[in-house]
Amino acid sequence: MNRILRKLHRGQRGMTGLETAIILIAFVTVASVLAYSVLSAGIFSAERGKATVYSGLESVQSTMELQGSVLGLSPNVLVLENVQFSVGLTIQGGDEVDMSAMVINYFDDVMHSEDVTWSYTLGSAERGTATLLEGDEIFIVDVEIPSVVLAAYDSFTLQVIPPTGATITIQRTLPGGISKVMDLQ
Repeated sequence: MNRILRKLHRGQRGMTGLETAIILIAFVTVASVLAYSVLSAGIFSAERGKATVYSGLESVQSTMELQGSVLGLSPNVLVLENVQFSVGLTIQGGDEVDMSAMVINYFDDVMHSEDVTWSYTLGSAERGTATLLEGDEIFIVDVEIPSVVLAAYDSFTLQVIPPTGATITIQRTLPGGISKVMDLQ
């Protein structure tokens, strides 16, 4: 009986090895497909991240910043009439900003005024186009305060919105005494 069972199972040794090989090949195939999809997703994610970084750098290159003090001008020494400040590019080799397309908004506790009247003059040597803030140029911006009476210690906000780059928010408080020219803090 033992002999008969051995003869019966003798032919199946090769079959077990072949089944194992087929299963192993199936596992390797599934693993390689999974690895390919994971790598593809990782590469796609890395490319999207790189595009986001480059987009951020492009935006920063045309960002303006305040250069120096913010002055309050009050010729009649009764009310604040104008606010004057200088702007330049954050990065020296950055993209230029079209000053003529800029918008300035005014806010205080009583009033909200969008696109107030303002003007600009070049505060340094011109390097190129007259309306473009470029490289090492500085523009002096003069903003007319809307007809509102700001008393001592009142606060206001100017929001400078350039056509490209980040918005500049200027929040200042008037000093205790109004004078013709004040360095607003």
